[in-house]
Amino acid sequence: MKNSVRNTTFAALIALAATSVLAAGTHAGGHSHDDAIGKPGVLAKATRTVSVDMTDDMRFNPASINVKQNETVRFVVTNSGKLKHELVLGTEKELKAHYEVMKKNPEMEHADPNMVTLAAGKTGEIVWQFTKAGKVDFACLQPGHYDAGMKGAVNVTKATRK
Repeated sequence: MKNSVRNTTFAALIALAATSVLAAGTHAGGHSHDDAIGKPGVLAKATRTVSVDMTDDMRFNPASINVKQNETVRFVVTNSGKLKHELVLGTEKELKAHYEVMKKNPEMEHADPNMVTLAAGKTGEIVWQFTKAGKVDFACLQPGHYDAGMKGAVNVTKATRK
């Protein structure tokens, strides 16, 4: 009987610990990348590289980027500030919803192909194919950064038929 109680208690503690780890905010693979913003690109198919700088002035440089429909772009993103920043591609609605989650869980980690989170002084990249004409927003969703204006847009022009 003692072993049964001990085993049950041990199993309950393991389950509780696993739940706590999930609640702490590992945030991988939880987003669908619908065609509204495009899809993860293949580096070998990138037609150009766009450098983006993130600053502690809560700005992206450049904040407006022009691409063509179906173009695959390699974004080289640098955090030149002293704070953690990120660049997340999405619709305005998705970004606002994700930002609300980030404000409640500021230590959430990300591992999605439409984003890069960088410590001060670090550089990373996103390779993305823009499959639809229109606007794809991007923002830093670290708490306080989006509200301070750290956002921008990729303007996707309609592909011309040959």
